[in-house]
Amino acid sequence: MSVKKVLVAKGGRKFYVKDLDADMHTQFGFVSSKDMQNAKDGEILKTNTGKEMAIFTPSFMDVYEKIKRSAQIIPLKDIGLIISETGMSSDWKVLDSGSGSGALACFLAHLLPKGKVYTYDIREDHALLCQKNIELFSLKNITCTVHDVYTGFPEKNADLITLDLPEPWLAINHAKDSLKIGGFLVSYSPSVPQMADFVNSLPQEMSHIKSLEIIQREWEIVGRKVRPVTAAIGHSGFLTFVRRIS
Repeated sequence: MSVKKVLVAKGGRKFYVKDLDADMHTQFGFVSSKDMQNAKDGEILKTNTGKEMAIFTPSFMDVYEKIKRSAQIIPLKDIGLIISETGMSSDWKVLDSGSGSGALACFLAHLLPKGKVYTYDIREDHALLCQKNIELFSLKNITCTVHDVYTGFPEKNADLITLDLPEPWLAINHAKDSLKIGGFLVSYSPSVPQMADFVNSLPQEMSHIKSLEIIQREWEIVGRKVRPVTAAIGHSGFLTFVRRIS
């Protein structure tokens, strides 16, 4: 069931409403279903205890915060780099492996109103979780399949292939066969040896563009107290960008 509305209390605490036919119970009391059904975005509603909450229709990112997770997902900072470095267009065909929770696949599908995402994982439990997250977003342009891409990709003529695999170099030749000329292959690896083995295994038809990582540091600003937050996002993974040139 997808998220229908978001309630936000003072201080920023969010509550996600999936059923507008039922009262929404929170730690601050409940908001009646009738009030939520009749409210316009931006209206202030009150719980039965008098706590005020704003209501609005959720954006993609509001729902994204609620995805169910199993394996560690690719952080937003790295997803953003994949999109910007490849210049992804709205009609692209994307092949993604392995799915994990489906976070990357769902994010890319959201940006492809005329395109399609095919995501693969070798584990059935991951595929089931990925499917639940697809349904959470009500995405129609994405399919999740149990499949081992080390044996090949079922789809061809892809604009972009992403790999989040333990041994991404084993999928290079299959990715080459499934990419358009000029298409992009992006590998996401947590360790230096994985990144190096992937790059060193590239055939001459595949051009290594760059390998890099992004370090993210958020800042806390309260009046004149301005400082980095304690828990910064340091290393998450290395991104390697490759293009099929022949």
